[in-house]
This record gives sequence, structure tokens and C-alpha cells, in this order.
Amino acid sequence: MNAHILVVDDVPSNVKLLTDILTARGYRTSTATSGEQAMASIAADPPDLVLLDVMMPGMNGYDVCRAIRADPHFAVLPVVLVTALDPERERVNGLNAGADDFLSKPIHQAELMARVRSLLRVKTLYDEVQRQRAELQAWNNTLEERVAESVQQLERVGQLKRFFSPQLAEAILAGGADDPLKSHRREITVVFLDLRGFTAFTETADPEEVMAVLAQYHAAMGRLVIEHQGTLERFSGDGMMIFFNDPQPVPDAPARALRMAVRMQREMVALCNQWSRRGYDLHMGVGIAQGFATLGGIGFDGRIDYGAIGTVTNLAARLCGEAAGGEILISQRVHGALQDLSPNGEWSFGEAGELELKGFQRKVPAWRVVPAGVA
Repeated sequence: MNAHILVVDDVPSNVKLLTDILTARGYRTSTATSGEQAMASIAADPPDLVLLDVMMPGMNGYDVCRAIRADPHFAVLPVVLVTALDPERERVNGLNAGADDFLSKPIHQAELMARVRSLLRVKTLYDEVQRQRAELQAWNNTLEERVAESVQQLERVGQLKRFFSPQLAEAILAGGADDPLKSHRREITVVFLDLRGFTAFTETADPEEVMAVLAQYHAAMGRLVIEHQGTLERFSGDGMMIFFNDPQPVPDAPARALRMAVRMQREMVALCNQWSRRGYDLHMGVGIAQGFATLGGIGFDGRIDYGAIGTVTNLAARLCGEAAGGEILISQRVHGALQDLSPNGEWSFGEAGELELKGFQRKVPAWRVVPAGVA
């Protein structure tokens, strides 16, 4: 877009001369014949440069220049004073009024165009700096908004993680078509664990002792659940149910589940030794099963749990019930997926026989996992 130059002079012939020269070189021009008219024109259609005569009735060129500089919007608008008076004296007055450059009458076209191009180049650079500054400010504002949104998101995730697994909390907040709380069917690997001797312990121990033991137990097991990206379905006293492959799909759900269970039993060795010194005879059994289940939000408005319903959850719970302290029992499907896998000799398998499990009409084959270093 061609630069816009405002020509201000009370002599029509001077105005015509300047506008003809500028128009011939492609500039857009507007005119004013008084200082008051010039200020109104600047406000209505801001120019890129002003050629301003000094000697005018009413507001003279100095007055107009001061008025322009008094407005923050036009503080850097280039102003060239055009005068037939003594150039040395007028230069001092013009500088004091805020002028950028001076032209003496009669006008020399080459000098006029050189000064116009020079000041417009400076104005263009200034406008570009201002544009970039505005973009940077807008980007900073957007960045601040994004940071604030991220902080709020983290706070919401933190709140949800108090009730749901980390991956489930993030999936809930992500929203979209794949809402994890909607009922859906998926193959999962379920790990169920609880403490042997816990009922007898609660009958003789003080409530504070029971809560302290549960706090240690839940903290140790919960840390390993998160580390292995399991989904904690629920706490039920000393019982815990964790499943893998939902809501975050994992390619190695059975191996991941067993790896977690082995780590849990090793962690329990240290915990059981601590509890034994206090007179508590507690150990943990684990059951692992694999199969399809229906998953999603279970509950009512204001209180929703994330749960899995299906035979696979019952099977894991029953296998856990059959496991002795320190043992891990797995189903036939889990054994089939893992029978050739024992990283670094971390575990071995032994037949546990066919078990009669409550809720199952037929006997269920099971295998015993022996973690290395666990008695």
C-alpha cells in the first residue's frame, strides 16, 4: 500500500505543487489549509508523514507540531516543516516543537523526495517494530493463558488422581469421543491381592495400629501400581484389585501384571519382617487372571467409581483367596501367555492343580509363580 502524506499549507498554489510532485511518484495525498483542519484530518485519516507549512493563520506550524506530539498515538509521526523564513532560526524553533526535518522554500523536488523517502523508511521500520512488539505481547499473553490452563489442568489431574489411576484421570480430562467412563468391553489382566492373617490381626490390634499397617501396605503397593501403569480399581480394606490394558492399552498386560506382582511380593518381605517384630503375623497372597470384562463408570451422580465387571475379576479374586502368604497364583490364560517368559530368571512356574473355586461350576487349573528370592 502506498504511503499517505498530508500536505498542510494555507496557500493553494503551494498545496498543488507539493501534491502534484508526490502523486506523480505514487504517494497518496490529502490536504489541509489550516492547522485546525490538519488536526481533524490526522484524527480522521492518520497519514504516514506530514508536510507542514510554518506560517499559517490561527494555529501555525509550530502549534500543529506541538499538538501532534502531545497525542501519544502520533508521537512518532514524521513531520517536515516547510518554511521561507531564516532556516537556522526556524530549525531551532522546529526542533523545540518536535519536528523531524525541514524544507526551505522554494521547494527543490530532489531534496523533497530524498527527505520524504528517508523519513518514510524510518516510519516503516518503526511500524514493523511495533507490529512485532504487538505480536510478541499477544504471544506472551497466549503463553500466560496456556501456562495458566496447564496449571489448572495439573491441579484437576492431581485432584482426580486422588480417586482414579493417573492414566484414567488424564483420559477423563482429555474428553473426546473415547470417554473412558462410558461402558466398553476389553480384554484385561486382573491382579487381586490381600493380606493373610489380617482378620485375626484386626480382632486384637488397636484401630490406630490397623490404620498404620494399612497405610504402609497401601503406600508400598500403590507405588508399584503407578510404576507399572496399572489401573487401581478399588481398595477394600486389605484387598486391592488392579487391572492392565484399560483405559491405557498396553501390549504386554500379562507380563506387566506378573512383573508388578513379583515386585510386590519382594516388597512385602521387608514389610512382613517389620510387622513381625511388632508381633503382627501378616503375609500377602496374589491372584492373576486374564479375560474380557465390561469396564466404565459405576455409581451415581456425585459419586462414580471406575470398575470392571466380568468372570475374569471373580477368577482373580478366587485365585488370590487360594494363594498362601507370599504366593502368586495365575490362571491358565495367563500361564499360556507367559510360560516361555521369565526375564532374568525372575520367576518360575509350578502346577497348582485344578482348584474348586466358589462361583465356578468346574474345577479351574492354576499355576503357582515362584519369584526368585521369595520364600
